[in-house]
Amino acid sequence: MFIIRIAYIRVSATEQNTARQEVLMKELCVDEIYIDKMSGKNTNRPELQTMMKYVRKGDTVIVESISRFARNTRDLLELIEKLKEKEVEFISKKENIDTTTPAGKFMLTVFGAVAELEREHILQRQAEGIAIAKEEGKYKGRKKITNDKFDKIYSEWKRGNITAVRAMELLNMKRNTFYRRVAEYEEEQVV
Repeated sequence: MFIIRIAYIRVSATEQNTARQEVLMKELCVDEIYIDKMSGKNTNRPELQTMMKYVRKGDTVIVESISRFARNTRDLLELIEKLKEKEVEFISKKENIDTTTPAGKFMLTVFGAVAELEREHILQRQAEGIAIAKEEGKYKGRKKITNDKFDKIYSEWKRGNITAVRAMELLNMKRNTFYRRVAEYEEEQVV
């Protein structure tokens, strides 16, 4: 059996740089690196999922810090449990956590809670900033998706000539966006 050291790296946005984390992982002589450039608010991250499927008994997953791996305690503990079931070790360099010891497991729970609190503070500050911007008339929300073909496709859909799925495809809209736009459109027609 070939045991490997696997690095998981995450930054919150595509324009952010992973170089600092990559340098650390090269210094630690990792064999594989998985990188996601997206929010850690949940575990729906492609490289994280690929890594979780890839790891095998005896491997070690290494992260720069817990906040790079998971942003809430539940996700963190579920990921660690999955690694444990596969007999994979977990190391967080910043927090110096080793999941093979009871103290390490306890510290993991504490740091996970801190990471979740940090995420909640970020969301709270963001909401406060948006509220202030709205009061000052500087924030208008997301721009409404407009499509010149909407009237025609909406009519075809309402008459039953095409399915909702086909209408979404023609408009290049996701389900939630389509139905939100339909509701707005119908409300506009009543006024």
